[in-house]
Parts: sequence; structure tokens; C-alpha cells
Amino acid sequence: MGSTRRKFTQEYKDEAVALVLGSDRTIAEVAKSLGINETSLGAWVKKAKDTGEAEEKPLTVSERAELEELRKKYAQAQMDLAFLKKVASFFASDQK
Repeated sequence: MGSTRRKFTQEYKDEAVALVLGSDRTIAEVAKSLGINETSLGAWVKKAKDTGEAEEKPLTVSERAELEELRKKYAQAQMDLAFLKKVASFFASDQK
């Protein structure tokens, strides 16, 4: 009553990876449309990226600008958090 394990050719895997990397679709969307396990497709994409067989699309100018803005906001949030921790520590020690 065990399930049979499906085997995929390397060509099929490469084409599935190309679908993920060559479009704006997520791994989950592509896996669902192909009828394969999302985890398997994710592993194929990771392997392709790790071995350099597949390269990600370069960022567009707007994506690069957004990334830079998010990095600045993250740095500011980290500084705010550090300050708030110091203030909380000050008030906690002041109560004793």
C-alpha cells in the first residue's frame, strides 16, 4: 500500500527551475501548476543556485532603490531598539 516515488529527469528539473527563476511566480505556484512537491522544487532551485547553474535576475533600478531604503529603515529600527532597551534597563534599575 506504499506510495511509489516519482522520478524526474534532469531536463525536467532544469525546466522547472527555469520556470521559477525566469518569472515572477513563486516556487509554490510553479510546483502547484506542475503537480510536484513544493519542497522538491525548492531543493532543485537551491541546488541550481548553489552550483551556479542558474543565476537570479539582477535587480532593477527601482528594486535596488527599495532595497537601499529598507536597509536604512532597518538600521534605524535597530538603533531605536537599542535605545529602548537602554531606557527600559534604566527604569527597571531605578525602581529598586
